[in-house]
Amino acid sequence: MNPTTFETYVAILMVVVSVAMVVWFQRYLVAASARRMMRMMMGVGLNPGVAMHGDPRTEAIMKEARYRCRKCMAEDLCDRWVAGKATGDNTFCPNAQTFGILKRTLVGRTN
Repeated sequence: MNPTTFETYVAILMVVVSVAMVVWFQRYLVAASARRMMRMMMGVGLNPGVAMHGDPRTEAIMKEARYRCRKCMAEDLCDRWVAGKATGDNTFCPNAQTFGILKRTLVGRTN
């Protein structure tokens, strides 16, 4: 194996590893966002199970809520708020109004 072939294999390996790391990191961010959103829902008194397994309209609303949560820039504040370390209401949350409406709409439903 000459140095050029070896360097080519190393370069390909580095690209594969880099792509794998980016994919892993994206999955990590999505999972962290989903956990944060579930904790926020529970924090405002909304049962995540009911909201996730509702009718098609509720599912469409939750799809938009997940998108907003993934794009949210207040992750640290959200983590502190759901842990009870930040005081006040959750007006920083881009889904606060949506969760409030869902809570009022879904009152009385169970899993």
